[in-house]
Amino acid sequence: MSTSAAYLHGPGYVLGENEVHHTGIANLSARAEELRMAPAPDLWGWGNVRRTERSLEALAAESAIATMRAAATDPSEVDAVVLCSTRIPGPPEGHGSFMETFLTETGLGDIPFYGQNLNRCVNLLAALDTATAFVDAGRYRRVLVVTTDRAAHEDDRVAGYALFSDGAASCLVAAEGEIEGGYRILACASAQDRGSLAHANEISSDLARTVNDRLLTPAGMKLGDVAGLMHANIFKPVVVMKERQAGFTPAQLHLDNITRIGHCFAADPLINLVDRAAAGHVEPDRHYMLAAGVPGQRIGVLLRRARA
Repeated sequence: MSTSAAYLHGPGYVLGENEVHHTGIANLSARAEELRMAPAPDLWGWGNVRRTERSLEALAAESAIATMRAAATDPSEVDAVVLCSTRIPGPPEGHGSFMETFLTETGLGDIPFYGQNLNRCVNLLAALDTATAFVDAGRYRRVLVVTTDRAAHEDDRVAGYALFSDGAASCLVAAEGEIEGGYRILACASAQDRGSLAHANEISSDLARTVNDRLLTPAGMKLGDVAGLMHANIFKPVVVMKERQAGFTPAQLHLDNITRIGHCFAADPLINLVDRAAAGHVEPDRHYMLAAGVPGQRIGVLLRRARA
């Protein structure tokens, strides 16, 4: 666990331009039968997903530009980028061109960049932890964090735990005093179990409880002091069961986006923060948690919304 004096600013996201009802996902029925899932959309939260024809770098650039605009930050004021994705296409020889395109489209220039891709659907939270550490150490003053993902093939849009949407999300992590408002990043924490990292294992509520303790105990807080959890948009019964086992109450969860857009890879916690804030559910001086898990790992970030 690490405590922090950094702030999160300008959170935003971009979704695939094509909205698809779950009945338009070609292999959903077959996959549901294969996975022994009852064909019950209301139970699982099957609704719509978003599909894109755009490139990963185009999605990332659009979100990043919106974040810089929202954070009143010129590209020349950004010191570094942490960009994450579960699957950058092509061999490593193409990664340089990928970043060249992203940096050019965002106007960021020749700044340091760091890739985050081994944490799967907690990539964004790992990137936030990394960016926060950079800022707290004084290495950089403003770090842009971006996650971008799309289904590699349409057959990959259905998993045993979620329906996947394409999209990107971003925010700026800045030192205290750089920008007014935003969210104070009070702490970042992670918990791992190397023996259960394989994809076939379940998400662990034990790791979630460990992260909760590492985030809250040093601050003298209890889980009831957290006004809302920004979690992954996986199937409703899965997220409810796992987060309730971790100690959260139904009032702390936000299930609407599971049906509205499905699971947008690592972007979900930031998407839920943006949407809940827009709906008036995120209040100044109250505490919120961004958290998600994959088999063998859980990462959480504790925030307090600052007064504008």
